[in-house]
Amino acid sequence: MKYIIAYDIVNNKKRKKVANELEGLGYRVNKSVFECELSKTRLAKLEKFLRKTASKSDSVRLYRICENCLQNSFDISGAKLFEPKSFFIA
Repeated sequence: MKYIIAYDIVNNKKRKKVANELEGLGYRVNKSVFECELSKTRLAKLEKFLRKTASKSDSVRLYRICENCLQNSFDISGAKLFEPKSFFIA
């Protein structure tokens, strides 16, 4: 299952902890937005982690993207969604 995960976390330490967790699961597409493909098991573990880490004053949202919706979604730069970004270091 594909998800867009967006967050707004006030506490720097908690925000970094969430970012590190999500970097291990998907691709950062913005400072606080990730594209992730998650199994039901991994989603349940992530939800438990997020509920434990984020406070009530924070916002963490997970949007499930169905295959039909994904086919109709686009990036105006032409990049494909949910594809690994390649990096070149010279």
